[in-house]
Amino acid sequence: LQVILVSANKLTRYIEPCQLTEDFGGTLTYDHMDWLNKRLVFEKFTKESTSLLDELALINNGSDKGTQQEKERSIDLNFLPSVDPETVLQTGHELLSELQQRRFNGSDGGVSWSPMDDELLAQPQVMKLLDSLREQYTRYQEVCRQRSKRTQLEEIQQKVMQVVNWLEGPGSEQLRTQWGIGDSIRASQALQQKHEEIESQHSEWFAVYVELNQQIAALLNAGDEEDLVELKALQQQLSDVCYRQASQLEFRQNLLQAALEFHSVAQDLSQQLDGLLGMLCVDVAPADGASIQQTLKLLEEKLKSVDIGLQGLREKGQSLLDQISNQASWAYGKDVTIENKENVDHIQGVMEDMQLRKQRCEDMVDVRRLKMLQMVQLFKCEEDAAQAVEWLSELLDALLKTHIRLGDDAQETKVLLEKHRKFVDVAQSTYDYGRQLLQATVVLCQSLRCTSRSSGDTLPRLNRVWKQFTITSEERVHRLETAVAFHSSAEKILQECPEQPEAFNEMEQFDEIEAVGKSLLDRLTVPVVYPDGYAKCF
Repeated sequence: LQVILVSANKLTRYIEPCQLTEDFGGTLTYDHMDWLNKRLVFEKFTKESTSLLDELALINNGSDKGTQQEKERSIDLNFLPSVDPETVLQTGHELLSELQQRRFNGSDGGVSWSPMDDELLAQPQVMKLLDSLREQYTRYQEVCRQRSKRTQLEEIQQKVMQVVNWLEGPGSEQLRTQWGIGDSIRASQALQQKHEEIESQHSEWFAVYVELNQQIAALLNAGDEEDLVELKALQQQLSDVCYRQASQLEFRQNLLQAALEFHSVAQDLSQQLDGLLGMLCVDVAPADGASIQQTLKLLEEKLKSVDIGLQGLREKGQSLLDQISNQASWAYGKDVTIENKENVDHIQGVMEDMQLRKQRCEDMVDVRRLKMLQMVQLFKCEEDAAQAVEWLSELLDALLKTHIRLGDDAQETKVLLEKHRKFVDVAQSTYDYGRQLLQATVVLCQSLRCTSRSSGDTLPRLNRVWKQFTITSEERVHRLETAVAFHSSAEKILQECPEQPEAFNEMEQFDEIEAVGKSLLDRLTVPVVYPDGYAKCF
């Protein structure tokens, strides 16, 4: 190159005026500050976009090739660009828009301006950089989307495995250690409280399961084919484990509830048996038959209540045994035979013990029932014996007050004598009946090991009344027999001498009949004296 030194006014000889500013005699409209600002913007954009393209290319290429481990490492190390791609793209679009204008924003008066050569060359360069940036940024966005989806999938998978590992690990171990049913209401309630604590811990993980299931369902609805199989497998695994664990919790809860009901029925039945046994152990001395009947009715009601309670216990026990027999279905391979045998032995032992206690109470009730029936019979015998004494007293009273006629002739007197003998037979039967009742009373008292309330005075009364009746009856027989002799003699004399009554005083028969009549009059006037000194005229 040859350097020529000329003055400023001679530059037009070598350079076109349109390329020189007014300071050098040209017509070029030029704003140096505007050009400088645009140049700085262009250079900054070129530098940032080139650096950003390299970073995006590194990220995008790292996600397209290499092993999975290298890909993850490359993405982790270079995932975030040093500048914001959106900002760089916006800057590039603004710069391209300025370069494509026919005027500078800062020119005055609307004077025509022709872009300089470097500005004309900058436009395609900016356009090329923008195209490359858009392409790389689009790929970068896809990489970010894929990585976000993968990260979300990995997080879901991690949470799923946390839920599965806890449920199949500590959760299942908690249920494995809880196999007992308790031996009382209090023990069953304590086990229920412990089970509620286990359920509370499981509820927290079940809440995580619900949330994960919703997230998986949302991803499945997005319809990414490459992740559908994996997502469905995770969802199925999570659902299987959670439903199985929930079934185990429900089964355990139902088992403990059945055990609590069983022990509650057993306790009620035990209290009923204790009450019945206490009632049977107390010796009773009822006052009358009505009290005995009431006591027997109460015993029968209590025994019936015990029967109903024992039947209910058997039903609850069998239901509980059926549930225990199904416990192995959720034992996760754990042999629960020994634990189940203890529970089964306990249940069967409770039912057998209640059956034996009921049998003992039934035997005692039978003895008490027999004793009560004997006491009823004793009271009945005493009452009937007293009634026999009353009947015999009434017969004696009737004998003294109404059996006084001797008849007007021999025939009538014989009829009265026959009636009297029948009357005596009735009295004899009444006396014998009373004696038999009193003998039965003695036997029953010996069997019951007690003393009769009335046999001590009833027997003397019976014997005293019977003795009085016997003496009175014998006197009545003597009177009737004497009356028969008197009437017979009188009738004989009257038949022999019916027309000469004045000749009676001369007949020997008259002396005889007179003696019989006097004897009869004596018996009628002399009172009957009983062994106790009591005298009675009739």
